[in-house]
Amino acid sequence: MDFIKQPWPWYVAGAFIGLTVPALLLLGNRHFGISANLRHICAACLPANLPFFKYNWKKEAWNLFFAGGIIIGAFIATQWLANPNPIVVNPKLVTELSGYGIAADNLMPKEIFSFESLLTLRGFIMLVAGGFLVGFGTRYAGGCTSGHAIMGLSNLQWPSLIATIMFMVGGFLMANFILPFILRLS
Repeated sequence: MDFIKQPWPWYVAGAFIGLTVPALLLLGNRHFGISANLRHICAACLPANLPFFKYNWKKEAWNLFFAGGIIIGAFIATQWLANPNPIVVNPKLVTELSGYGIAADNLMPKEIFSFESLLTLRGFIMLVAGGFLVGFGTRYAGGCTSGHAIMGLSNLQWPSLIATIMFMVGGFLMANFILPFILRLS
């Protein structure tokens, strides 16, 4: 049991994720991606007359089970397979975040990820505006990072290559230039 509780090397975890693509294609000509599940849930639960939600969502119900499996797997991992040792945050990150007034003693600092932080400009930008941009970008790009980077690139799709490059460039710009500015806000 100790084997499964330890973090696996990137090349093992990556291989399992990579093997998901051919397995889905061979077992049912299915495409890997998570972001479409919100559309499926809305189409199933909201009987609206919006054309975007008028399609046969039952044909894509397998994807809802896939997302449900991710949620169940995360629950099992946190409840029964969690490492009892405290999470180690890189000391350089702790030092940098303390310069912004953020106590980075865990992976979700309360100065950013809490209901109280929603009432601050920094928290609103990080949680609400950031969430909106992720959702909008996912829809605008025609899929999420996992769909494009894992499924699209393995199928040699040119739009997925461009989208993945743009995700990486956007992430670099955000982490190195925009995020430090946002973190200075209070």
